[in-house]
Amino acid sequence: MDWRSVAIRLCGGLAVISLVAMMMVTVADVVLRAAFNFPIRGVLEIVELALACTFFLALPASFLRDEHIVVDIVGGRLVPLLRRIAAVIAIVVIAVLAWQGWKSAQDALVFGDVTSDLALPRLYYWIPVLFGLVGSGLAAVAMAVRKRSDT
Repeated sequence: MDWRSVAIRLCGGLAVISLVAMMMVTVADVVLRAAFNFPIRGVLEIVELALACTFFLALPASFLRDEHIVVDIVGGRLVPLLRRIAAVIAIVVIAVLAWQGWKSAQDALVFGDVTSDLALPRLYYWIPVLFGLVGSGLAAVAMAVRKRSDT
């Protein structure tokens, strides 16, 4: 098993755990609210955090699997070149997103931002976002520099 398979399984597994947690909390909230008029306090904040984890932890796996949505308009010899150009653009965009996310996470830490209902530190929301963006950037770099025989 190569490093790519390990990273894909790790990111995918963490994303699945987050997705299952989000679904279970939502179902529990709906059942408790309907059956006993007893909603779970802060369910929206928990679901928001789980959603951030689900999306941003799955993002590096998408890059490593090369499973992005693609529309084939051009064929032939240009495809490998266009794939490399797209990878470079993705690296730049992800780097800017990670940089801006880092700045926002620092602000959340410095100002002590918390959520309104459960008083969770907003920094908790930035951890999976930054982890996913940095992982996606590294995955995009790895996919951009891979050998042509790997494509």
